[in-house]
Amino acid sequence: MAARGCGGVWCRVLQRGPGGSCSASRPRRAVACNARGGAVPLGQSGLAPWAAVVGLEIHAQITSNSKLFSGSQVQFAAPPNSLVSFFDASLPGTLPVLNRRCVEATVMTGLALNCTINKKSLFDRKHYFYADLPAGYQITQQRVPIAVNGSLSYSLCKDNKMSQMVTKTVRIKQIQLEQDSGKSLHDDARSQTLIDLNRAGVGLMEVVMEPDMCCGEEAAAAVRELQLILQTLGSSQAIMAEGQLRVDANISVHHPGEPYGVRTEVKNINSIRFLAKAVDYEIQRQIKELENGGTVLNETRAFDSKLGCTVPMRDKEGKQDYRFMPEPNLPPLILYDAKSLPANVNHQQVVNIDWIHERLPDLPSVKRAKLVELYGILPEHSFTLVNEDGLMDFFEDVVKQTQMKPKKVIGWILSDLLSHLKQHSLTAKESPISSFLLADLLNLLENGDISSSAAKQQWAEMLDGLRAERAIYTQRQMKCSTWSGGERIAVVETDPTRSASRVDGVFEELWKGEGKTPLEIVKEKQLELIQDQEELEQICQAVIDEREKEVMAIKGGNEKVINKLIGLVRKATRGRANPLLVKQILEKKLSE
Repeated sequence: MAARGCGGVWCRVLQRGPGGSCSASRPRRAVACNARGGAVPLGQSGLAPWAAVVGLEIHAQITSNSKLFSGSQVQFAAPPNSLVSFFDASLPGTLPVLNRRCVEATVMTGLALNCTINKKSLFDRKHYFYADLPAGYQITQQRVPIAVNGSLSYSLCKDNKMSQMVTKTVRIKQIQLEQDSGKSLHDDARSQTLIDLNRAGVGLMEVVMEPDMCCGEEAAAAVRELQLILQTLGSSQAIMAEGQLRVDANISVHHPGEPYGVRTEVKNINSIRFLAKAVDYEIQRQIKELENGGTVLNETRAFDSKLGCTVPMRDKEGKQDYRFMPEPNLPPLILYDAKSLPANVNHQQVVNIDWIHERLPDLPSVKRAKLVELYGILPEHSFTLVNEDGLMDFFEDVVKQTQMKPKKVIGWILSDLLSHLKQHSLTAKESPISSFLLADLLNLLENGDISSSAAKQQWAEMLDGLRAERAIYTQRQMKCSTWSGGERIAVVETDPTRSASRVDGVFEELWKGEGKTPLEIVKEKQLELIQDQEELEQICQAVIDEREKEVMAIKGGNEKVINKLIGLVRKATRGRANPLLVKQILEKKLSE
């Protein structure tokens, strides 16, 4: 069974430096939890152990062409205030019209998260006053949301070992439909704030997770799994760099057996990596505050990614301050299933829960299980394939086109392709080496046309070609930085120490699109295995003649030294010699 709470994972966190500043130095102690979710003693100070409690509120932007209650278009990075209807601007006399697509996407998400779908849900007004909220209230679902009582299972590494995956479950309290606010743009140079209402009224799903997590690593893993589910369903693109997935973390600490402590909320975290850091820092900050005799305030905080710490924003507002009231301009939202669906009803005018349920795609957990069953790969390998954008499809395309066994293919995908794609900030979908070309290369290796070292050499040349191409591209782009997942990635620069022959490698030939196959390039660069045994025997004899010391050691009973001779032969042939055949030839000649 899946367990709630931390699973034997030590969570390192930052400590607050003198004078309230943030320190990135090694923390005095770490927060840890055992496999059952309980706390364990911290450090050697003899203090009672602490238990951390983490709950999340996640706002996911619904993938829809128009906003939740108006016909305004939804588009990222549009000119400011260019996508604002009269309703979005809250002009008098305008009324909301509910977007059917947003309702269906929320129902689909609720079903995927094992929620109970309420056939009757209600809309409410949540009052608060910000310049980017023209109406002075947000339309949400406080009393009766569209989905309740769900669960999300996720996996994470135990002790940072991919081979030791721990599965956990977090309860989903509810999923509610609500509208987004506008965006405030602060101009510190001119001491003014500008308002962009393009985002005002965009449909959101708020996923409220119960406080079943206890460290930043768990929170990050849960959000990543939710992100994958949303992207698989198509209910949200969930691109955090574009603000389509924003996380609020509620954090408190307490001694086991005592009531939960006062919680703080860290708002608007837009990166999974920053989420883990923010949660871990806030846990340690609260522990230190309490151990020094202070109190934890019920406040809203923000995570400063540059300093690596949380900073106060404002005191928490109580529920009564929001003055929730029923939304008078929207009737109850009525959903149907197969049993309650009225006869002779126009199916375009109702939302059928069962119809949506039947069309749910395979979720990430199902995909991982199928990969293990179908290809015999390890569970941790299936985890990586599904979690990396486009990598599973790339892997399956290669397997379909190559004679190599999937267990061997996965090594090339994870050890070679993925590592270099990450190095160059690319996804599998952006890989300059197509699945067809990689499969062709692996077929050459499997058929014995080239050795593994030659294949590696060809792969290295491909990657050097990629480095050269990306360097040219970044120079053309004035060395502008790229953004990935809300985090800045450095541009690729040229390395003047690299030889021209490697830059002009196989990959560059493929990149030019001249129609050359890997086999043609292998022959052109003379990377094919030497098939002439007489030629191999001559090379082996030359190595034996030059290495009298090693030959004497082998004849004296040290058979391991023969591996050195094999390496010398392969070096002389630039990796084009079959090591098994070379070993047979050497053993025969040494026994003469």
